[in-house]
Amino acid sequence: MFDIGFSELLIIAIVALVVLGPERLPKAARFAGLWVRRARAQWHSVKDEFERELAAEELKRSLRDTEEALRETERKVREGAAQTEREFEDLRASVESTPAPAPGAEPEPAPPADDAATTPHDASDEPRRT
Repeated sequence: MFDIGFSELLIIAIVALVVLGPERLPKAARFAGLWVRRARAQWHSVKDEFERELAAEELKRSLRDTEEALRETERKVREGAAQTEREFEDLRASVESTPAPAPGAEPEPAPPADDAATTPHDASDEPRRT
């Protein structure tokens, strides 16, 4: 965190020993250690909370994106349903506008289908002759 090497720590320890003396140095070291632990714990607490907030924000963003995609899909489905309904109504109108055949009349026969188009192709290797 502070990039302090062993030589710097040794110099700080010697200065503290000279300034505080051998009687007060252990108590001061414990006090300094306590404050360093508290500062470190506070730093980790702030960092963890910040990471949780970022994760929550990312989840909210993902939720908004998913909701937007869902709305877009719903809109497309509604448009498709409306178009299908319009086509169905047009078909119903054309069927209702077509005159119904007379009760005793037979329906018109369908035109004969082309035999070549409806005949299945032989599985043999011989060429087909028409």
